[in-house]
Amino acid sequence: MARSIGGIPPQILGTGGNMLQTIAMALSIISGSIILIILSRLSWLKFRRFRNLSPSLDLEWVEDCKGLCQAKIDGSIVELTDLRDFTWTSKRDHDGKWITTKVNVDKIVDVWYIVDHFHDIKGLAHTMLSFKFEDGQCISFSFETRRELGERYHPWDGLWRAYELYLVVSTESDALALRTNQRKHKVHLFRATPQPGNDKALFLALCNRANELATNPEWYHTLTSSCTTAIVDQINLIAPGRIPPMWRTLLPGHSVRAAHRLKLIQDWGGYDETLRISRIDEQAQTWDGKSDYSTHIRANLPAK
Repeated sequence: MARSIGGIPPQILGTGGNMLQTIAMALSIISGSIILIILSRLSWLKFRRFRNLSPSLDLEWVEDCKGLCQAKIDGSIVELTDLRDFTWTSKRDHDGKWITTKVNVDKIVDVWYIVDHFHDIKGLAHTMLSFKFEDGQCISFSFETRRELGERYHPWDGLWRAYELYLVVSTESDALALRTNQRKHKVHLFRATPQPGNDKALFLALCNRANELATNPEWYHTLTSSCTTAIVDQINLIAPGRIPPMWRTLLPGHSVRAAHRLKLIQDWGGYDETLRISRIDEQAQTWDGKSDYSTHIRANLPAK
């Protein structure tokens, strides 16, 4: 027979224990509900604060966000002004240069899909597109946030109209070398497989998008208007329904799996092998800074 403790019968102790568990559970639910209410209230207040703001072109931007590339299209010839061509000497320091160049869209050799894994969490990544031309030029398009002086990016703030949407049009030795050689991120380069003529159509669509954003600013949004979703929009613009709605486009680090399944990128021996071969950051870090960066990073990639 169980003994009493301190004169209290064991059956009462058992009831008390169950009661304490019930009270603890109730307090946990109440605490969680209070936290949820507070977060919802803060989110609503933040939304009310920002919903009537309008995106702007005229703010004090950080140096690498000052230029707005514009494209003058004349048949197959496209003249790009304010194309960024920085030489980065550290994660933040650079020799800034904005250039004008011309390309012939009938001379596109390859389209490349770039995935920059900047965080240990697999889903967090940045994506870009790059076009290689017969004359050796490689032009990159990267949808980002246009940051003001003193401003830093955070995904949470990106939900609340904190940043303007910015389309960086640049040389690969700028935007890509920054990620591989200065930030030392894990970067993958995949050859895209557009239908005949869609490489040209996609380049022109991105040029038109750059022109739109140069005159009519829009808000960046972490989920609906980010690096990957903006690319998806342009692809579906020229090939409706090519990329169906899916969660992987909201988490750029997982987008490669979707691209592989949809046959948007070349298969280099199965998904895992394609992922292994496509990694270019280690090769990029052997670049001497004098030879052609774009040629150097592709030295170990399969031929077309």
